[in-house]
Amino acid sequence: MSDKTLIKGARILGAEAADILVENGVITAVGAGAGADSTGAVVVEAAGLIALPGFVDLHTHLRQPGREDAETILSGSQAAAVGGYTAVLAMANTNPVTDTAEAAERVLDLGVAAGYVDVQPVGAVTKGLEGHELAELGLMARSRAAVRVFSDDGKCVHDARVMRRALEYVKAFGGVVSQHAQDPSLAPYGSACCHEGEISGQLGLPGWPGIAEEVIVARDVMLARHTGSRVHIAHVSTAGSVEVVRWAKSQGIDVTCEVTPHHLILTTDELLGYDPTYKVNPPLRPAEDVQALRAALADGTIDAVATDHAPHAKHDKDHAFVDAAFGMLGLETALSVVVTTMVETGLLDWAGVARVLSVNPARIAGLDGHGLEIAVGAPANLTLVDPSAKVTVDRDASVSLSRNNPWHGRELTGAVHATFLRGKATVMEGKLV
Repeated sequence: MSDKTLIKGARILGAEAADILVENGVITAVGAGAGADSTGAVVVEAAGLIALPGFVDLHTHLRQPGREDAETILSGSQAAAVGGYTAVLAMANTNPVTDTAEAAERVLDLGVAAGYVDVQPVGAVTKGLEGHELAELGLMARSRAAVRVFSDDGKCVHDARVMRRALEYVKAFGGVVSQHAQDPSLAPYGSACCHEGEISGQLGLPGWPGIAEEVIVARDVMLARHTGSRVHIAHVSTAGSVEVVRWAKSQGIDVTCEVTPHHLILTTDELLGYDPTYKVNPPLRPAEDVQALRAALADGTIDAVATDHAPHAKHDKDHAFVDAAFGMLGLETALSVVVTTMVETGLLDWAGVARVLSVNPARIAGLDGHGLEIAVGAPANLTLVDPSAKVTVDRDASVSLSRNNPWHGRELTGAVHATFLRGKATVMEGKLV
């Protein structure tokens, strides 16, 4: 493809139609006259499409190394590109764990080799995710991978002393700890699998009460205030957690948080059929929590939508509910879920979509080349969206290697038409280039 591309007639953040000229990976002109010097450019007709800064996912499980049967960095990168992403943060709970500089650099290099999105490694907070001894935080930060986000996701840094030390350590280089908020004494790892309430009792499933999340969120925002450091709360799922974060922000505490697409729409009612596709951690919550999460995303209390894309091989999901693996796919459908739940309901406009899918995630992760205004001089990390497309999700059409797709058979609104990584089209007309 030419190193010059003219995107014609796109509505930037949903505003009036404009042209965008891209040369050598950088936006060189925007507006009605942007195509004046477009000789030799590849022309992309974008009338009726919305132009947004490329999406950034704060929470992606790419499974490599260790579980390449479920996903690889290549297949996950391709799924991300199809979903409109130009950067993803690869979580550390691989095998071996990403808890050393060498492991982080290996993930980085595999992402560069794939070439579909920027893959930024997340470093483990503790060695082996065991919760006792800090991992090589400084060495990972100083490595070629330049790790800035650290998480034991899948497990909680439940020891307050260890969490305090981690917050103090990452403060020195502007890092952030992303916490999987789950007090294991209230919601034991592996067994607790359904929101504790009427449905868990009806189904005979071990309960995962909202308070197990909320007490960790409350503790960690106070630790962040004490240390003067940054904390990020992963996959917030309850109204109580929202209230804690809202209070913390009102006090000037440096806390951010994310919500997953599935927690914006799916409820505990999905579990009535015992379908292990809907087994996720934290669990699906009641409708009142879903409404609180939507409102908090709209008002800015929740900063970002993060997929928690968690692919699993069939033999890990095809079990009785209590024995199945936690997690569901999310990269390819996130935009459509956000449009369906937040744009069609009037809770977000297109600038708001850019804020929660791109601008804020890039800021939280410290990714300087992403989440920027579509303006002259910016890297051309762009996503073109068809805002009115109706999509019936087919799990068998997924680019991911796994099929644990909770949206199979559902009709959603909005579709990614094209994705550009530094001016290079990775997706066009919804298909990988």
